[in-house]
Amino acid sequence: MRRWDVFWTSRSQADRVELYTRWSLYLLIWWMAVAVLGWAPEALEDQRVAVSILVVGVLLAGATTDALRRVMTAYPDVDVADPGLRRSVIAVVVVAAAGLGASLLLPTEGRSGVLALVLSTTAWAVGAVRPRWVAYGVPLAAAAAGLALLGEVRPVAVFLGVHFFFVFTLRTSLWVLGVVRELDVAKTAQSDLAVAEERLRFSRDVHDVLGRHLSTIAVRSELAATLADRGDPRAVEAMLEVRGSAHEALREARALARGYRRTDFPTEVEGARSLLSSAGIGAVVEVDDLPEQWHEPAAWIVREATTNVLRHSRATTVEITYEARTGGRGVLTVRNDGADPGTEDGTGTGLLGLRERLDPLGVHLDVRRDEGTFALVAHLGAAPAAAPTAAAPTAAPSVPPTTIEEDA
Repeated sequence: MRRWDVFWTSRSQADRVELYTRWSLYLLIWWMAVAVLGWAPEALEDQRVAVSILVVGVLLAGATTDALRRVMTAYPDVDVADPGLRRSVIAVVVVAAAGLGASLLLPTEGRSGVLALVLSTTAWAVGAVRPRWVAYGVPLAAAAAGLALLGEVRPVAVFLGVHFFFVFTLRTSLWVLGVVRELDVAKTAQSDLAVAEERLRFSRDVHDVLGRHLSTIAVRSELAATLADRGDPRAVEAMLEVRGSAHEALREARALARGYRRTDFPTEVEGARSLLSSAGIGAVVEVDDLPEQWHEPAAWIVREATTNVLRHSRATTVEITYEARTGGRGVLTVRNDGADPGTEDGTGTGLLGLRERLDPLGVHLDVRRDEGTFALVAHLGAAPAAAPTAAAPTAAPSVPPTTIEEDA
C-alpha cells in the first residue's frame, strides 16, 4: 500500500527544505492577495471596490508567483538579463502599474488597499533581482505613485517599510536555501571522495600484494628453469614453491577484496629475506629495536623496497636496519649496493603511493643515492600520528614464502 506521505519522505533533506521554503512563500503571496480585502471593511461595502481589489490581487499574485519561481530556481545568479525572468518581472510591474492606475476610480480607502497590495507583493518578485536599480526602483516608483494617489506620507511610509521587510525575509530565505544546496553538494562530493580514497587504497594494496608475489614467482621460476636445464631434481621443489607463491598471492588477493588482510612485519621481513636469497642477493637484517607500533608501516616500506630491488637493481647485498633515536624516534633504512643509474629516482608509482600512505602517520620518506648504492630512508616519529590500520585493511597475517636451498 502506498504511504500517504511518500511525496515528502521520498525526497532528500535539501529537497525538503527547498519545497518548504518555496511553497511557504507562494502561500504567503496568495494570502496577502486575499487578506488585503480586510484592509478597509467600510470601503468594501461598495461591490465595485471589493471586486477591483480582488482582481488586482489575483493578477498580481499570479505574476509574482511566476517571478518568484524563476528567482528561486536561478538563485544566486538572479539577473534580470535572463529572458524568462525579465518577462516575469515586466508582467509584475505592468499589473502593479495597471492596478495603481485603476485605483484612481476608487475612493481613498480603496486606493490605500491597492497600494498596500502592490508594495507588499512586489517585494517577492523584485527583492532579490539584479541589477539593484530594479529591486529598489520598483518599490520607490510605486511609493511615489501612492503618494500622489493618497496625498499622505504616513501610510506610504508604512507600506514601503513592509515592502523592505519582505525583501529582507526573501533574501534571508534564499540565503538559507543556498547554504542547504551547497551542503548537499558537499555531502555528495564527500561521498564521492570517500569512494575515490577507498579505490586508491585498494589499488595500493593490490600493487603491494601482487607486485611482491609476482616478483617472487618470476625469480623462482627463473631458478627452476636453470635447475631444470642442469637436470637438478631440485627444479621440482622450486616449481612447487612457485605454485605455493601463486596460491599465496591468490589467498591474499581474496583477503584484500574482503578487507581482512593485515601486513605483518616479521612475516614481511622473512619473506623479503627468502625472496632476496632466491635471487642470489644477500640480506642483512637488524631491526630488533623497532617499536611494535611501527611494525605495519615498516612492513609496507620493506615490501616496496624489496620489490624495487628485484625490478630495478643489480644488487648483491641488501641491508635492512633500524637506528633508534632520542625521544622514541628512529630511522628505518633499506639499502642496496646495485642501483641501476636512471631507474630509481624516488618518483615511481610505488614510492609515491607509499609516501601518501606514510605521510598521515608522521613518517618522512627519503631516497638517497651514493656511488652505486640506493637507500630508502624512513624517519619514524615517537608514535604513529594515526593508527596504521586506518591506512590499510586488517586481516590475518600472510604466510611467509617457502624457501629453497641456495644453489651452490
